[in-house]
Parts: sequence; structure tokens; C-alpha cells
Amino acid sequence: MFDPADVGFLADPYPAFALLRALGPVHDHPSLGTPVAVSHAACSALLRGRDLGRIWADAEPTAEFAAFNLLHRNSLLEREGEPHHRLRAAVAGAFNRGHTARLEPWVRGLAGRLVDDLAAGIAADGSADVIAVLAAALPVEVIAELLGVPEPERSALRGWSNAIVTMYEPDPGLERKAAAERASAEFVAALRELAEHRRRHPGEDLVSDLVAAGIDADELVGTAALLLMAGHEATVNVIGNGVLALLRHPAQWDVLATAPLGPAVEELIRYDPPLQLFERTAVVDTEVAGHPVPAGTRIAALLGAAAHDPQVFERPDELDVTRAHNPHLGFGLGVHYCLGAPLARLEVAAALDALRTRLPGLALAAEPERRPDFVMRGLRTLPVTA
Repeated sequence: MFDPADVGFLADPYPAFALLRALGPVHDHPSLGTPVAVSHAACSALLRGRDLGRIWADAEPTAEFAAFNLLHRNSLLEREGEPHHRLRAAVAGAFNRGHTARLEPWVRGLAGRLVDDLAAGIAADGSADVIAVLAAALPVEVIAELLGVPEPERSALRGWSNAIVTMYEPDPGLERKAAAERASAEFVAALRELAEHRRRHPGEDLVSDLVAAGIDADELVGTAALLLMAGHEATVNVIGNGVLALLRHPAQWDVLATAPLGPAVEELIRYDPPLQLFERTAVVDTEVAGHPVPAGTRIAALLGAAAHDPQVFERPDELDVTRAHNPHLGFGLGVHYCLGAPLARLEVAAALDALRTRLPGLALAAEPERRPDFVMRGLRTLPVTA
């Protein structure tokens, strides 16, 4: 069984996942404290299963995590049944007002400017960091523009997101837990102020649409937090992991020069997924792929393992930016399928298009530094040259 804190495992978890898949579709994992589904079929059943839900349990002690718990207790992702349907309908209605189409020219322009900054850094210093200049900057600006967040809060969004998501790791430690609560409290205060402003002065942003939809103040803050963490963290890591994969496979980088971007985006999400694990809880006694899951028991889908299942993907360990059949689970399935998927796809495609157009000779300048996290898989640095 893999150790989620092992440096060697974090560098390349996919061989360990292959060993688990060969032994069966679901396994108990003592260090994670939950069974894990490792086949594509088992993960799909887990994500779709009506006997499994997202049942939020407050971080303990609750007095020390008031803001963190508020964000998650009121999140669309952590609700089931009528509360989930009501909130999802409101958020979907807001998204359906054309925010992705509205933002598309702006996103493509921003991606181009950020890649120009990357090129300028390479020209001046011989190398530059894809994570700092492009991957981390693009999605946080997009989420801020989507929500209508002004400065100085806009500049704080990235730090808040980075701090909050560390709580999802198996053992974040006391220091990172405290940082997550501080970030949550600051985010709650900023979004409450923004929502109140939008009630008096509506704009063209998503917060204005959510206010108009009539969701309460805590639900609005929880929804905004979900969009920030899912939209920012996942997109940062898709771009970072994806560009690294392309540069480690130069032939695929060359193919990307003229290949359609749609299949390439899906392949980068599949090949090295930014979210490796997603938990659900049994609401009644049930089973997943024959593995009993008593009511109240958590069970996790190992999305990285599902993404390399040879029963579903031909040559799953090969990167193929022209892959036609690609039913990856990177955006989930069922009632919790990601509402922001079109916007995420737009961001990744815009970044790739700007890179292949402006920096066709892109190459690694040094070994990247990986984040020491398992659930949210990504890089701290990705130095490149051209």
C-alpha cells in the first residue's frame, strides 16, 4: 500500500496505482483511514452512487475552525438532496447567463500577456518559472474577474486558496491548519463585504447574479470559496502538470503545435490529474465494486488511478494529445459534476495556445520542484527556457 507522504510516491504515483488495480478495484487504506476505489469502473460507481453522498463533518475543535467550517458547511460540494439541488440550480443559472462566453476574449488576452511576460523573463535571465508567471497567475485573475473581486482582495485570493486547500491533505499539521483558518476568516470577511456592495450596486459579475438568485449570505460565501479553490487550485495544477508532461515528451509538444486544443486539454487533465482523491460517505449500507461500505463510512475515489486504467484507456501511461476516447473523471460525475468545467477548459486552452504560439521552442531549464501534497497534485516551480 502506498504512503501518501513518501517523496518517491509523490514524484510518480501511477506505478503504485497500477499494482493496486491489478489486485482488485477497492482496497482498505489504513493510513488514509478509508477504503479507496482504484479502477475506473469503481470510481465511476462511487461518484454516481445514490447511496453515497458528501456528508460534511466540521473540522475539530469547532471553536478553532469557525470560518473554515462555515465555508464548507455552506458549499455546494458538501450538500446532498434538496439543499444541493436548490443551490446548484441557483449557481448553474448564474453560470448560464454567459459568463464563460463573456470572459473568453479577456482570458485569451490575459494568457497571451502572461506568456509574453514569461518570454521576457527567459530573454532577460535565461529561464523563467511557468508556475509563478503563468499557471498561478492566470486562474486567480480569472476567478477574481468572474466574481468581480476588487483590489486589494484580488491579490490575496491566491494565498487564501493555497492555505485553505492544505486542510484536504491526510496530515496537514498544526501550523497549516491554523493558516487555513486565518485564510478562511479573511475570505469570509472580504466576500461578505463584496456581496453587500453588490446588493446595492449590481454588476456583470457572478456575485451579482448569485445575490439576485436569492441565496443567503453564508451560501454565497461558500459558493465563492468553492469556485476559488476548485477553479484556482485545479487549473494551476493542470497547467503546471500538463506543461511538464509535454516538455518531458518533446514529440508531443511538437504535435501540439498544430493539433486541436480540445483533445489536448482533456489529455492533460487525464494524464496527471490535479485532484487525486475525492471522498464520499455512505448514507445507507451499500457496496462499491463488491466492497461493503456500511452507513456512515467514508470511501475515496483515487482519480489518478482511474485515469490510467487500461480497461478504459488505450496505452494509459502514454501521453497522447490527440487521444480521441478520453472519458476521464477530472471534472467528476453525477450530481457533483463540476459546473465550472467550461471555464477551466477555456483557461487551459488559452494558456496552451499562447505557449505554443509565442514560445514554440519551450524546454525545461532545470528540474521542477513538486509540492509535498498528495490530494492536490502540483508543482511549486517549473523553470523553462526557449
